Amino acid sequence: MKKNSGFTLIELMIVVAIIAIIAAIAIPSLLRSRIQSNESAAIGNLKAMVGANVAYHSANYQYTGAIADLTTPADGSPPFLDGTWDPAVAKSGYLFVLADGPGGAGADFIINADPEAMNRTGVKGFFTDTTGIIRWAAGAPATVADPPISE
Repeated sequence: MKKNSGFTLIELMIVVAIIAIIAAIAIPSLLRSRIQSNESAAIGNLKAMVGANVAYHSANYQYTGAIADLTTPADGSPPFLDGTWDPAVAKSGYLFVLADGPGGAGADFIINADPEAMNRTGVKGFFTDTTGIIRWAAGAPATVADPPISE
């Protein structure tokens, strides 16, 4: 009798089980690294927004609470902030909101960066203001009362 060559069902099930175990180990690490890269990008974007608003202040003698003032200046000069910065569109998994600070329009500003989907695109909310100190809060939007990112 001729023996058929190939894999048995048991051998195939063992291979599938090994692949499933490897995937169960690798996928959570991949998701965590994606969240960490989104958070790092959010911090970098906050620094860029603070720098752009400081440059805006140098040119206009006041801060702005509108992202549009930084991306498309009214006088036709080059933008202080390049790229797409629509507050309704996530940038690296985070939504950025620029507003006038407690000192009033032109006196200061605040910026919040919150995950588009908490615990999926990020686990921390970030906050900064005219001081440039970036603060964070786990699982919630950050405020001026939260610790700086260096702590």
